[in-house]
Amino acid sequence: MGRDVSNQPGGDPAPASSDTETTTPEAPAKARLFGRGNIITAVVAVVIIAAIVALNVIHVPVAILRPGPVTNTLGTIDGKPVIQIDGAKRYPATGNLDFTTVSMAGGPQYPVSVMEWLRAKLDSNAEIDPESEWFQTGVTSQEVQQQGNVEMTNSQETAEVVALRAAGYTVPEKITVAGLEPKAAATGYFTTGDVLVSLGGHPVTTLDSISSYMSTVTPGSKVAVVVTRSGKRMTLQVPTANDGSGHAVFGIEVVPSYTFPVKITVNAGDVGGPSAGTMFTLGIYDLLTSGSLTGGNKIAGTGTMAEDGTVGPIGGIRQKMLGAKGAGAKFFLAPDSDCSEAKGHIPSGLTVIEINSFSDALTVVKEIAAGKTSGFPGC
Repeated sequence: MGRDVSNQPGGDPAPASSDTETTTPEAPAKARLFGRGNIITAVVAVVIIAAIVALNVIHVPVAILRPGPVTNTLGTIDGKPVIQIDGAKRYPATGNLDFTTVSMAGGPQYPVSVMEWLRAKLDSNAEIDPESEWFQTGVTSQEVQQQGNVEMTNSQETAEVVALRAAGYTVPEKITVAGLEPKAAATGYFTTGDVLVSLGGHPVTTLDSISSYMSTVTPGSKVAVVVTRSGKRMTLQVPTANDGSGHAVFGIEVVPSYTFPVKITVNAGDVGGPSAGTMFTLGIYDLLTSGSLTGGNKIAGTGTMAEDGTVGPIGGIRQKMLGAKGAGAKFFLAPDSDCSEAKGHIPSGLTVIEINSFSDALTVVKEIAAGKTSGFPGC
């Protein structure tokens, strides 16, 4: 701006006739600063800034999936073994049995801004799904975090059970009634905390033993159930109902608890969810048994693990395959239930092998170790 000569020090005040002369030089300066072009520029700048802020503040109801970190279950994280074994010999292992992850934005924890959505539209490795495919309406970030942690813990425990049993260890199991479904046929018979001892005279030793016996029961009939309640053994005649598909059910929720002969600690890092179960199971089994299961090969994969060894479906298989390929894996184990989504998206140079059980996975890894590189059931 021009100088404010009315505040100049010293001298007499300028005569009125000179006032115009002293202020005239300031006019061009003000015009240069506040001229039409500058005003337009300032307005445009404000609009651009407002738009950028809006793009980063306004959220889009989508989930963006990208390849996440890949971790070798036979390796370490921050200097600590991913799988720690105490109470049994830990055999040396070579190669990789990698569990793969998905990096996800969206939901209450990491809402997606318009700017991030636009960037994802230009990213060939990003998958954009409706947020409703991954998150329930009204769920909080704390609930999402808690669910992921619970799923990861359960996944690790199930992996330990399956691997230990496959390696020849006995893992005793107790099945407890955790609750009853609304209007369950067994309402008034079971109580939360009941421990199942037998069904129709058949011992309840595992979750699978329950489903195996119930598959022989006619819906609507009663079953003689022995339970332990508050330390006392009781026999109940419990009615069943049809689950809608012709199977007899009590309508109860049960949870297993195990007595482990070996202490196994899994350090998965900052990862949640159940989809690393298959690779955890393979890793634990490898470390509990002699010889190198992988033969030094780099094998990645995904899949949940059930107590009976069934490999279950996961989410984000496209990103997990990309992550495996980027980490240098040559082979990828995929649940058969996810093969339809994998088809047409398999990275070049990655052999994707279809599995539906731990037994399948174990057979495949052993064959790869023996030098087989093709002829596997693929997606």
